Order: sequence, then structure tokens, then C-alpha cells
Amino acid sequence: MNKKLYLPLIIFGLFVVVAMVALIRNAQGDDPKALESALVGKEVPLTTTAVDLFDPQKQYQVSLFKQGKPLLLNVWATWCPTCYAEHEYLNQLAKQGITIIGINYKDDPEKAKKWLSDLGNPYQEVIDDQKGSFGLDLGVYGAPETFVIDCRGIIRYRHAGDVNQQVWQEKLQPLYQKYAAEEVCSAK
Repeated sequence: MNKKLYLPLIIFGLFVVVAMVALIRNAQGDDPKALESALVGKEVPLTTTAVDLFDPQKQYQVSLFKQGKPLLLNVWATWCPTCYAEHEYLNQLAKQGITIIGINYKDDPEKAKKWLSDLGNPYQEVIDDQKGSFGLDLGVYGAPETFVIDCRGIIRYRHAGDVNQQVWQEKLQPLYQKYAAEEVCSAK
């Protein structure tokens, strides 16, 4: 009997096994849409010179992310329609006292300044990342992405997609509150 006849059957069997493993992982709570980040548990990788969107003479150091309280690091751009959708909610979070640092990612600085002037600025500071080098260091796939940073500047979570009420309440807020309650944070 010709062995080539079994090849399609073997390929189909492998496909079934892979599909079953994925289904079992999803049933156990694994999120297939989650983007893993090699940086979770590590310090924010500010290895290049980061400059302020409004004042290019103002440069940021990694100490920006070590504020003694947790914060959100939000990657956004004016060319991103999903960023527009999340912007109003970020303004609401900022009004509630949530610290948000923005990274204007691969964008025209003048358009970004106008955007913030017209739509409101939820950011404590805004880093101008025209070339995307800081975003690359963070492993950003695109905008928007939001990172939860603890009080010591350690990345604790990465969320790809917009921040809205559901995402905030179910994913980001519990982590934000957890790291705000850490002894290391409350001791400062």
C-alpha cells in the first residue's frame, strides 16, 4: 500500500490535536486575544532619550515611572481611530485622580498637540515617540496599548486595545488598586 495516502490523514490528525489543545486552554480561562509581554515583571525600558511632546528640551528619565504610586502608561496616536474612541474615558479616569502617562506613538507632534487641545489632555506627561523607538522597546504592536506600572516602575500588565469602562473595571482597576495598596507604595 502507498504511504502517501496516509499523509492527509496524518495532517488532519495533527490539526485536530492542535485545535483540541487550544479549545481546552480557552475553556480553562486562557485568553486567546491576550498579547504576552516579556516585560511584565520588569522595569519600564527607558533606554533612549525620551522627550516631552510640548517641550522637546524637557527629557525624561526612568524615574518618571517611579512615582511611589501606580500609573497607567498609554500608547496613542492621532491616526488611530480606537485611540479616539478611548480618549474620553481616559479623561474621565484622569479626573478621578488616576495617573496616566502618554506616549504619542509614530505621530506628527503638531497634530498630537491639537488633538490634546481639542479633546482634553488626560496625561500627566506626554512623551513624543515620533520614530517609535520607545514603543519598540516596550514591545508595542500598535496603538492603543496600555500598561499598568507599579509604584517602583515595574510593568505589571499590558492591555492591547482601548481602555473603556469594562476594561477598566474588570482588568486594569483591580491591578491598579492592588499595587496602590502594596506596603512599598504606601510607605512612600
